[in-house]
Amino acid sequence: MASVFFYVQHLLGIGHLARASRVAAALVEDGFRVTMVTGGLPVKGFPGPGLDHVALPAVGSASEAFSGLVEADGKPVDEAFLARRRDLLLAALHERRPDIVVIEAFPFGRRQMRFELLPLLDAVAAMAPRPRLVTSVRDLLQERVKPGRNEETVELLNRHFDLVMVHGDPAFARLEETFPLAAEIRPPVGYSGLVAAPPPQPPREVFNVLVSAGGGAAGAELVRATVEAARLLPDASGWALITGPNLPQAEFDAAAAAAPSGLQLFRFREDFPVLLGGAELSVSQAGYNTVCDVLRAGCRSLLVPFAAGGETEQPARAARLSRLGLAEALPETGLTGPVLAEAIRAALARPKPPRATLDLDGAMGSARLLRALL
Repeated sequence: MASVFFYVQHLLGIGHLARASRVAAALVEDGFRVTMVTGGLPVKGFPGPGLDHVALPAVGSASEAFSGLVEADGKPVDEAFLARRRDLLLAALHERRPDIVVIEAFPFGRRQMRFELLPLLDAVAAMAPRPRLVTSVRDLLQERVKPGRNEETVELLNRHFDLVMVHGDPAFARLEETFPLAAEIRPPVGYSGLVAAPPPQPPREVFNVLVSAGGGAAGAELVRATVEAARLLPDASGWALITGPNLPQAEFDAAAAAAPSGLQLFRFREDFPVLLGGAELSVSQAGYNTVCDVLRAGCRSLLVPFAAGGETEQPARAARLSRLGLAEALPETGLTGPVLAEAIRAALARPKPPRATLDLDGAMGSARLLRALL
């Protein structure tokens, strides 16, 4: 049985962990033995059953701008803490001796984790037999990077990696569209398709408008605007607001107290893809996983892309979907209850979008790419 050692680190939201967990589940289904190494705060339901899970001492981002690392209690990390994490990661690698090592995001992203990922690359290179090394990246990359970072990414890819596995459909976005030095990458680039959940079963609960604020702490403005919009619209009934697990408790309590009777609040719903199947309208940020689930469900979609800290990925995704007629986009800046209420009213009046023709089977597509690599 071929074995995969899969490293994933989520810092602000849970999108990276959710996508990697879907890929890992498909690898297990395809017959791989999977060890998943996580380094973020625990999230219920992830990474999922059927695999070997190594949980490193958790770190998160100190701010929305990814300005630093903090421990689970919010204390800034120190050198001893980082050294302990690095040593635990390398020990797990040597104990498992996998056929393939998959690193999610790095070296395109997750530069904060260089303290343990550069030693991991060197450890892989020194092993005999040497595991194949794969980077696992989403379809749209952050475009505003500091000078020299793209060159460093290419150098690491060309020196260490055997495959760049892009979780996207090239008909929607190609790597070279958001990574200007793609032509200099020597290892092959493979497209898995978009990693969506399987086609959902009929929902047991039906919500007319389903608002999801994302898995990070950055959805507070959307939460507040949703509560106000629901109070403004006379026919706002059968609404659900999923705030995300990391919204501060005081903000959740304030939203729950202000919400009208037709709006139900939840912290998290593991059946979110299923709920989308019964919704008339999804209102969300434009994160990779949420968009994939919305495309699978085929419901109307109103996207409020996360753009704080100079982020370009979500605005770019929302703009592409809008051009294809698959979603409507609303700027995060200046979001208020009245603005959101009018956008929801207009979105519900429009016909449902056409079914997306994009490849949404990226989880099993990833398994096929790794089988071909072996």
